[in-house]
Amino acid sequence: MIFNCAVLQVDESERDPAKAQAINADGPRYLAEAANETAAEIVQFSTQYVFAGEPIGRPPYTVADEPKPVNVYGSTKVGGEQAVRDTCPHSYIVRTSWVYGSGKASILCNAHSELQAGKRVRAIGDIWSSTTYVEDLIDRCLEIIRTRHYAIYHVVNAGVCTYYEFALEAGRLAGLAYERIDSLLEITHERDMNRIAARPRYTPLRCLASEKLAFQRMRDWRDALAAYVRQDLE
Repeated sequence: MIFNCAVLQVDESERDPAKAQAINADGPRYLAEAANETAAEIVQFSTQYVFAGEPIGRPPYTVADEPKPVNVYGSTKVGGEQAVRDTCPHSYIVRTSWVYGSGKASILCNAHSELQAGKRVRAIGDIWSSTTYVEDLIDRCLEIIRTRHYAIYHVVNAGVCTYYEFALEAGRLAGLAYERIDSLLEITHERDMNRIAARPRYTPLRCLASEKLAFQRMRDWRDALAAYVRQDLE
């Protein structure tokens, strides 16, 4: 079993498309070729960034929706998905979104501890997606590979939020009063971030394969975040 977690991230991909192609598309193809030659299975991790993210408020994306990426990262991840599926029939494509957990530096991972420490936190309020607690991602992936049902899966916690809503909930779970959170949490907009690559604005996901296999619905993002904050602060 091969789990391919290698990735060149969003802005880095926009800055260096050739490197993005090598890591996000060509690399998965080579791994899929090796898997096929050795009768192995492969899990290729992908992203909600394969979708356009318009319009805001649309139904969650499923595998029935055509990928229409808005940046180099998304385009090369689509290429990686297709390369793996074309090359190795024993493959699982796992699209996930806004993954957080211990050991990673991001607003999703650190908002609760930053706010608790009295630090100001800037959070984007006009991009919406599904969030994914890494422990839940791991559990669902193990459940998927036990089925040997080769397909595209959307693995995310239930619900949709912005970075701002996520940080607000993280502060509440850390025990801060709303007035304290409000004094530390600054809402900003994507247009003010000066990031290199465009981001899709609205990308919640829904997993038709999981529904077909009668998997239990993944817990709500607030419940997952509560488990993470509780564990991180213990």
